[in-house]
Amino acid sequence: MTELKEFKLPDVGEGLTEADIVAWHVKPGDQVEVNQIIVEIETAKAVVELPSPWDGTVSRLLAEVGQTVDVGVPIIAVDVAGSGDAAAVTAPVQDKTDLAERTVVPAPGQPQRQAVLVGYGVKEASTQRRARKTVPATAATAGRQETGEIPTGSQPVPAARALAKPPVRRLAKDLGISLAELAGSGPDGSITRDDVQRAAAGDTTGRSAHLVSPNGSGTGRPASPGAEERIAIRGVRKHMAAAMVASAFTAPHVTEFLQVDVTETMAAVRRVRELAEYAGTRVSPLLFVARALLTAVARHPLINSRWDGEAGEIVVKHYVNLGIAVAAERGLIVPNVKDAGALPLPELARRLQALTEMARAGQATPADLAGGTITITNVGVFGVDAGTPILTPGETAILAFGQVKDTPWVVDGQLAVRKACTLSLSFDHRIVDGELGSAVLRDIGAMLEDPLRILAWS
Repeated sequence: MTELKEFKLPDVGEGLTEADIVAWHVKPGDQVEVNQIIVEIETAKAVVELPSPWDGTVSRLLAEVGQTVDVGVPIIAVDVAGSGDAAAVTAPVQDKTDLAERTVVPAPGQPQRQAVLVGYGVKEASTQRRARKTVPATAATAGRQETGEIPTGSQPVPAARALAKPPVRRLAKDLGISLAELAGSGPDGSITRDDVQRAAAGDTTGRSAHLVSPNGSGTGRPASPGAEERIAIRGVRKHMAAAMVASAFTAPHVTEFLQVDVTETMAAVRRVRELAEYAGTRVSPLLFVARALLTAVARHPLINSRWDGEAGEIVVKHYVNLGIAVAAERGLIVPNVKDAGALPLPELARRLQALTEMARAGQATPADLAGGTITITNVGVFGVDAGTPILTPGETAILAFGQVKDTPWVVDGQLAVRKACTLSLSFDHRIVDGELGSAVLRDIGAMLEDPLRILAWS
């Protein structure tokens, strides 16, 4: 005897109310086990893999790839063997930013299993289920043809999948490119972002051959292929845009700039790279910038705080979750190194490298992105000297690190060529006045001019 159970989209953290279906890993008729990954979803924070809460057979997929689904809405139906309590799931209350451990209660005589599930057991969503999307068989569905996920009637039927990462699949979907028709240039024949963009640049099918003139006569000049492109504002990019607007128009920003001679820091970077403790770790000037900022926070704790308007308080945080702004394929995200101020330099270097690589690969979790207290954005990697960075919501300061380049500099009254860069510190003027902001920026600059000060002031 079997029981049909519907798995509802869980709240994967941060009180998010919806998510997009990125990819299904199962199809109707497949056997699934507890903890087997069945679907990838994209929230406003990150791409998350959801495992099955039950053993059983997939009956139906209730949401399509690309569909936005509210938390609490069923997304898959599974035929589960045994009585209704044979696969009950209990949900201990834990921090939503972490993956909560769930206990699956087995049928009598079966071994107990521990399932690591995301957000199961949440309260029923207050939102009502949306009507299912129906997508006509046009170029808009071409991006899903390679997966066999164009619905037949009301039931999507997944088939073989081209080898590509979720961000590449999303790009192909937005551009109307069929992955099944592409030859991948990536590892193991995987399709890359460049493959999709090349296909889009050379494909004129379905594009208008002329421009409509201002009077609507359609006699304008011929349109070049790809004259316009529309990219859906979803997931991480949608969240980032909303957060930046809220930050820019909530906290009064002030930005100060300081040009710094970092010749000694660059020499220290080269020496550290040769140490055995840093073998296999990519050491860059960002490591010393991060340590200098952490040291400055210890000297000026108010810079590491947040404004609590409801309580009428400034919350000073005596720990540092150091955020690093990363330009990922899905948009700007800011994962953070937890308790970075307590880490020795080699461990900080490893954490920074691991975090940025994971973020660029689209693998940052909601836990990685939550709880930041102060941020660094490295605009120098893009060949930019300086900028006026916008505060990460809930934080009081953000430091921009510009490119390091040869610069004429006066040393002991003589003109010399030195390695120099520009630091930009934006801060919330409700909390930080000009004196404090200047002191923090001056201290960071002093430590980068003479890295020995980092040791002396720590």
